[in-house]
Parts: sequence; C-alpha cells; structure tokens
Amino acid sequence: MLDGLSLDQLRTFIAAVDQGSFSAAGRALGRAQSVVSQTIVNLEGQLGVSLFQRIGRFPQLTKEGMNLLPDARRIVSQTDGLKARAQSFSAGLEPELSIVIDVMFPQMCLTHALASFKHHFPSTPLRLEVEALGAVAHAVLDGRCSLGITGTLPFPPPTLTCEPLFSEKMMTVVAPGSSLAGKAGPVALRDVQAETQLVLTDRSSLTAGVDYGVQGTSVWRLADLGAKHAFLRAGLGWGHMPHWIVADDLRDGRLEAIELEGPAAGVMPFQAVYPAGKLPGPAGRWLLERFALGTAVPLR
Repeated sequence: MLDGLSLDQLRTFIAAVDQGSFSAAGRALGRAQSVVSQTIVNLEGQLGVSLFQRIGRFPQLTKEGMNLLPDARRIVSQTDGLKARAQSFSAGLEPELSIVIDVMFPQMCLTHALASFKHHFPSTPLRLEVEALGAVAHAVLDGRCSLGITGTLPFPPPTLTCEPLFSEKMMTVVAPGSSLAGKAGPVALRDVQAETQLVLTDRSSLTAGVDYGVQGTSVWRLADLGAKHAFLRAGLGWGHMPHWIVADDLRDGRLEAIELEGPAAGVMPFQAVYPAGKLPGPAGRWLLERFALGTAVPLR
C-alpha cells in the first residue's frame, strides 16, 4: 500500500542520491543520519522494493531505485510547482515588477501592453531592461529581473521555467543595391558567403561563442540591433531581421527581402522565462497574458 507515502520520504530519497550518502543527506536536510536511514527504510517498506544496496561506505542505487528516481523527482517538482502556483494566487501585488525583454520583441506589442499595465497597476513600479540572446536569461538567473521575455535564445537553462507566448515572422533582407538583391529565386549559398552577414551578438556567458543563423563566411557581429538595422539599410551586408522592424523599409524600398537556398528564416518563437518554482505575481501574470496576445503568428 502506498497510502502512507510522503513527500518528505521522496525528498529524503532524492537528497541521499544527490549528496552521495545518508550522512551527507542528513547534513543537507539538517537531520541526523539515523533519521535519514530510517526514512529511507520506511519508504522502501511503502514501495515494497529496496532502493539502495548498503554495501561499503556509500550506498548504491539498486536497479529499482534507478528506475524510480525520475518518478520521485517528477512528483516533488510537480508538487513544488503546485505550491508556487497556489502562492502566486494568494500573494499580494509585487512591490516592483522587474522585467527584461528580448531586443527582437515587437515594440508595438510591448508599448500597448505596458500602456494597459500602467492603467491597471498605477501604483506598481516597473523596471524594464532590453537585452539579446543569453543576456535575457542571465538577468533572470542572477536575480536582477524577476521575469524575462526571450526569443533569440532557443534553449534557456533548465533552472528556468519557460512559457510560450507567440511567434514573429523573420525576414532575410539586403539593401536594393546589393549583389544579392533582385534575384528571381533562392540565392545560392556560394553567393551568400561572398557577402558580409550582419549578426546580432551579446556578451552573455550563456551564449559565448554560440552563433544562431550564421550562414556567411564573412561576418560582422554587432551588439546593437539598431546598428544592425542601420548597416543593412546602408548596404553594408545582409542579415535576418524581425518583420516588424523592417516592414516599413520593405514597403518603401529601403530594403529588399531575399530567399536563401536551404532553410528559410522562418519565425522566432517568444517565450516567458522565470525561476522554476517562483511563478510571476499578479501584476507579472497579468502582463504575460497581454504579451501572449502577441502581434504575429500564435503558437499552437
């Protein structure tokens, strides 16, 4: 029977595995080794299997223990998420909402959402930062911001919870005078590599040395999206840009969209990121719901 199974037993089991011994688990949990040992014995009795081989100085997981460990982690994680979600419902309004937004995030969506936020939460101070790539997640990881909206970092760290919002169409563009402009069909890779590609970069350790969407051999790396936009319009190279930034340029002929041979630029999926087990408060949750309305392609 598993009716007597407790979260405390599962947490103790996980601690014993992660710490490498019952004594180390006791120190991590603030308990005596004998209490940890007895808790594991009780858990094994509830489950009807042995979780550890008690041979030698350090206990080793049995085959059953290895198979049950992922389930134990999932149950504890889901329970922690449930508690955090419940606490977010009962918590009071945040004393300050600190958010970091990906530089690629549509400006109109941000402006409209924050205008409505100001109306609904007039007494809540807002601190807004704009970053790119790994710098968005880094601002959340180091506690500088409680909530992040990222698009240019496809794989955020596992310690962050991710919540999909919407996607923005990406375009590959050049100035009309470029040798890549005016092509009737896809531009060959050899022709692309002969021209300078303008790439957005950052100084975050999370994305140091990592390139996304780089197809050229001659590359200029820029830390400022505005500079990249200006350089594209000046004919200094080609690059991928969100449609919302270059829509007027395409309409007025300052930039021209091109199709590359191979995978297309596609869409950029935006997602909210925040520390696992620490859900946004009422104001943050309200803002995320407005962001999720988006301005582009809804995620299925």
